[in-house]
Amino acid sequence: MVARLVSRDLPVRIGSRSGTPPFDWHEPTTWERALYGVRSVYVAYHPDAGFPGAAQAVGAFSDLAVRCGVRRLVLLADRGAREAERCEQEVRSCGAEWTVVRTGFISQNFSEDVLTDAIRAGVVALPAGDVAEPFTDARDIADVAAAALVEDGHTGETYEVTGPRLLTFTDAVAEIARRTGRTIRYVPVSKQQFATTLTEHGTPERFAQPLADLMAEVFDGRRARLADGVHRALGRGPRDFADYVHDAARTGVWTDRGA
Repeated sequence: MVARLVSRDLPVRIGSRSGTPPFDWHEPTTWERALYGVRSVYVAYHPDAGFPGAAQAVGAFSDLAVRCGVRRLVLLADRGAREAERCEQEVRSCGAEWTVVRTGFISQNFSEDVLTDAIRAGVVALPAGDVAEPFTDARDIADVAAAALVEDGHTGETYEVTGPRLLTFTDAVAEIARRTGRTIRYVPVSKQQFATTLTEHGTPERFAQPLADLMAEVFDGRRARLADGVHRALGRGPRDFADYVHDAARTGVWTDRGA
């Protein structure tokens, strides 16, 4: 996202705890300084717009942003999550120009954080059952969000960003296995089993349990459909999961470090 804006020779301020000035979603006293002099904001709540309390924080931030002179907000929302829908309502009612970018499970999750180790170990265990998901490439999300942030014609639009086909997690893991030549399997687990595994690997319980609850909520089939958000926003089709797997495998991210 930042690289796309920088490539357009636009000034960019990164809102993070290590940014200048620092920004922390959980420390509202950091918000106003980060908003000073800013006219457009990409709103990506951490850890996820579907987490409990997200709508309250996003609402308070959006209202403050408008008071600070921000004219345009682009919200990253979790497709199908009730709390994320409340975040959308808050942004729509704050008085700024707004665009919503809804997304589901991001393909790059397989090559980042805890799922990277799961792929290397050969077992991916998630509370997603056998539901189908239109895995979304993070590069498509960034392209759509960047366009909405700096171009005209996107105000008042809700873009559902998905990949071009539905796959189950069994299908997705099988594609990674074929591309890497490894034996990898997907195992559906309960949300409690998933939360326990996360905490055993060092994830704080305050994050692990809400994440497990969120996954159980959205992986009930409600997201098992394709949408045209990429085409409507950019005039092109979305990237396929196979393209992501090809690119990620070339980096060696899934190579067994013990091999």
